[in-house]
Formats: sequence, structure tokens, C-alpha cells
Amino acid sequence: MPTFSVPGAELDYATDGSGPPLVMLHGLTSSRENEIRNRLDFRSLRDTHTVTAYDARGHGRSTGRTEPDDYRWPQLADDLLALIDHLHPDEPVDALGVSMGVGTLLHAATTHPDRFRRLVLVIPPTAWQTRAAQADVYRDGADLVEAQGSRALARAARLLPLPPAQADLPERVAPDIPDKLLAAAFRGAAVSDLPAPEAISQLEQPTLILAWADDPGHPTETAERLFDLLPVVELNVAHTPGQRDAWAQMATDHLG
Repeated sequence: MPTFSVPGAELDYATDGSGPPLVMLHGLTSSRENEIRNRLDFRSLRDTHTVTAYDARGHGRSTGRTEPDDYRWPQLADDLLALIDHLHPDEPVDALGVSMGVGTLLHAATTHPDRFRRLVLVIPPTAWQTRAAQADVYRDGADLVEAQGSRALARAARLLPLPPAQADLPERVAPDIPDKLLAAAFRGAAVSDLPAPEAISQLEQPTLILAWADDPGHPTETAERLFDLLPVVELNVAHTPGQRDAWAQMATDHLG
């Protein structure tokens, strides 16, 4: 697989398909392969787009450092912008982000809106009023990993219920990030938030928001607030695996 150098990391990526350029971003502790295991499968977009999926720094096949600041969302946005400038310097791209990828994408789009054509925001994470409580969860997770290792974190995660839209998963998918980087990634996420609502409201890109119900880490409150802020936007909330599986076609229709 090709790689691209950014300060402190080598980003591993793969490009496939044909058509307008599309970049896909995964969630915290996940990877482009893990999202497929999580049934967040948008590979059908390769039928209509030239799709580049990459692993964020420290995740999957990409390298990273044990510096929490490396995993702050504005830093991840700089990585995204550098990658698309490298791959598609002369045209704006479509982009699809999942969870942490939503935060990365919105930071990039609010600072460089000219680089993006259409957006898909999948399970937006906690933000603004709900972010402080989630930050405490991340700090507790970092403390647990540092004290007892990632297996203790995995045991704790298995006790949490899956959202109804993920009811067909046999169990939570294991993190795809080295143990030595996991605490740093959590601490970077703990000091991150979405851009200010005022900045998001200035985005003109047509946007599709795909959320699911009953997930404290990805509350519909964030999706609904984004829906209120963005001027050209659609929102779909999934309550069942079947409704989640319909997202790929919705994304295809939106990006088409």
C-alpha cells in the first residue's frame, strides 16, 4: 500500500474505483478495515468515485507517536488537507467521515472550504455541551490502558450495550491501534471538539448526516444540532441494522 509522510507519521492509504475523488475517514481506535467489520461499509462508492481510504496517524497500518497533541482533531485535519493536496491538488473532493472522522473533516472544511465539494457525516460524536463528559471517559480509558493494558479496556467495553442499529454485531470490534499509542490517542480526543457552531454554519457544501439512536458516544443531539446549523443538509437516523445498511445507497445518491 502507498504511504504519505506527515509530521510525526506515515499515513497508509489505498485508492480504488473511478469517477470524482472521494476521501473516507474512520473513527477513533478504528481503521479503514475496522469500519467494514463494524458494518459501516461504503465500499460500493467505488462504483461512482475514485475512493481513497486512509488510516489516521497511529491507527491501522499508519505510524504515529506517543504525543497526545498528535491526535487532536485540528492536527488530524492538517493531515487530511495535506493528503488531499498531494492526491488531488487541482480539484475539490467529496469526503465521508465516521465519528472522529467527522471531527477531522469539519475542522478541515471550516478552515479550507474550497477543498471540499460534498460531505457525508457518519455518526457524529459528542460535541459542545456533551463533550466534557465524553472527555472524562477518554481520560479514564487512557488511565486504564496505562495501568492495566488494552485487554482491561476491551473487557470494560464488552460490558457496554451496542446501539440498536448495531444489534447484528456479535461483539464490539477490537481497536486497531497499537497498545503503546492508545492512551495518547484517547488523551488527544479528550482535548478535541467540533469547530464552533458559527464556523460550521458558514459551510455551503451539501451535507448528508447519518446518525443512529441510543449511543451516548454518538448522540443524536449532535446530529440534530448539525442539521440545524448547516444550510444545505439531510439527516437520517437509523434504529435497526437494516436502516444502517441503507446508508451506503443514501451516500451514493447524495454524492451523485
